[in-house]
Amino acid sequence: MLISEILSADCTKSAVPCSSKKRVLEIISELAAPRLGLDEQKIFDSLQAREKMGTTGIGSAIAIPHGRIPDGYPVTGILLTLEQPIPFDAIDNQPVDLLFAMLVPESECKTHLKTLALVAEKFNDKNFCRQLRLAESDEALYQQMING
Repeated sequence: MLISEILSADCTKSAVPCSSKKRVLEIISELAAPRLGLDEQKIFDSLQAREKMGTTGIGSAIAIPHGRIPDGYPVTGILLTLEQPIPFDAIDNQPVDLLFAMLVPESECKTHLKTLALVAEKFNDKNFCRQLRLAESDEALYQQMING
């Protein structure tokens, strides 16, 4: 699977002003809702439920929030860089400024794990993450993510 199969330019935002974990999950839900044709609150509730199970802040100022959506909808990614890092209860206790959220249909466990592994592998490259953080526009961020 390629990132370009799940991430669209309209779900990619750079230098987003945000001050809390709750607010960033709301922003992710707001971006995903029109793309999927699902209710923002349902998306938010799914992301929030996953966070209650344990943080998706993986360290190095990166988070990969994810949630389940009903079957029949496509796997959808949302990429954000934040203007300022925010507290996220990450495993290394560092604030987060780079997020790749995923919404995956209920029955697609294998797809979910493959996609998580793909994103985690990309985010394991410190130079790649630096390039994402340096992107000065939504389009530049999108291009870096799908071509990097």
